[in-house]
Amino acid sequence: MKDILKELEDRRDVARLGGGQRRIDAQHAKGKLTARERIELLLDEDSFEEFDMFKAHRCTEFGMQEQKPAGDGVITGWGTINGRMVYVYSQDFTVFGGSLSETHAEKICKIMDMAIQNGAPVIGLNDSGGARIQEGVASLAGYAEVFQRNIMASGVVPQISVIMGPCAGGAVYSPAMTDFIFMVKDSSYMFVTGPDVVKTVTNEVVTAEELGGASTHTKKSSVADGAFENDVEALAEVRRLVDFLPLSNKEKPPVRPFFDQPGRVEDSLDTLIPENPNSPYDMKELILKVADEGDFYEIQEDYAGNIITGFIRLEGQTVGVVANQPMVLAGCLDIDSSRKAARFVRFCDCFEIPILTLVDVPGFLPGTSQEYGGVIKHGAKLLFAYGEATVPKVTVITRKAYGGAYDVMASKHLRGDFNYAWPTAEIAVMGAKGATEIIHRADLGDAEKIAQHTQDYEDRFANPFVAAERGFIDEVIMPHSTRRRVSRAFASLRNKSLKNPWKKHDNIPL
Repeated sequence: MKDILKELEDRRDVARLGGGQRRIDAQHAKGKLTARERIELLLDEDSFEEFDMFKAHRCTEFGMQEQKPAGDGVITGWGTINGRMVYVYSQDFTVFGGSLSETHAEKICKIMDMAIQNGAPVIGLNDSGGARIQEGVASLAGYAEVFQRNIMASGVVPQISVIMGPCAGGAVYSPAMTDFIFMVKDSSYMFVTGPDVVKTVTNEVVTAEELGGASTHTKKSSVADGAFENDVEALAEVRRLVDFLPLSNKEKPPVRPFFDQPGRVEDSLDTLIPENPNSPYDMKELILKVADEGDFYEIQEDYAGNIITGFIRLEGQTVGVVANQPMVLAGCLDIDSSRKAARFVRFCDCFEIPILTLVDVPGFLPGTSQEYGGVIKHGAKLLFAYGEATVPKVTVITRKAYGGAYDVMASKHLRGDFNYAWPTAEIAVMGAKGATEIIHRADLGDAEKIAQHTQDYEDRFANPFVAAERGFIDEVIMPHSTRRRVSRAFASLRNKSLKNPWKKHDNIPL
């Protein structure tokens, strides 16, 4: 019996070494952790339960039968993050460069199936050279099996991808279908075709970092949601994100203890809006002053800065925040911000996370590049996302809410539950100057008359009271009491029940 136990321990020791000490040292030399070290950092201590430790590939081509490392380049299993269950897979670059084979894919599919069945998030730590060429089409079939699981899991359990090394070719499409993608600066990249192929086909000379590095995907393409300095920081931030999310679509997000008064008054908010209606201010200040303990987890911070998305807690409960940012493009909606916010709103709706919308929007960004780029269709994505969402929706208009952008930003007409406005709110079809020049076109030559008409228009419409008279605004509130009013609104909506008409699925304008 002792011999069998000793053999088991010996086999485990070999499996834990992956591709061997030399390759582990090479991984460390690049500033990267090994697949097992990453899992240890991500999960609670001693909580990891591994599956398929000894699973090996079945390939016999190109002499592959001579090398059959246990685990086949991916570590899979489940564990806990702050006591809550998650499933995890971590690709091992020390074994065949983390390349995906048929059995490697089977291991990932197994835990994804279990995650869907048991209702727990899936976290993928990607560090792979791509498909295992020696296996040919079997490896491609493995990718497609994983893709199918990503699609089935979408909206059922949260899916988080962390890119911690190369991720190229077909491998990029699995993370692309997950809810959040995080990257590590200078050591991870994602692209469909690499720099060499790009040079051959288009004659463009580009480095891997420029083509698909963390900076590219967080600032230009919006493929990734965040970029971190190293593996340790990335994994710590994933732990923090998981704390905001429910385990599945059948559960509510977790409720955490909170040490902040729901009725806390913030007098400084009474002077947040500048005297000059065209002066910017930082909307993040409002978010931080409304949130429990000033804690805000921002998503896609470096992309489309004219809209802010992320998670806060109110009375210990997760709330998704979408807010216009007057500091960037005056808070206008455009193609990028519409896409960013629409995806975030749909995620919140999938997982029963209430949505707080803070509005200061002068309209959609004008210009040929926007129109040629399809701003109509992209703006409709955000409109559609808000309109179909059945979760509690609370909206606060702080300053401008003009034109179609007023409608889009979770207005009462898109089934907003509580629509508040500050006394500084201006809810109108357009700004006073533009409106006056259209209404009083005949007086355009007379500057004095136009100035008077503009003043009259401002007095009549540049306020929240016309909308309040119509019932489109439920209450005009004092800025300093925003946290209390918003917290009470969400508390009153905890048992909200709203269902959309039956349909196979909708046809959002993609």
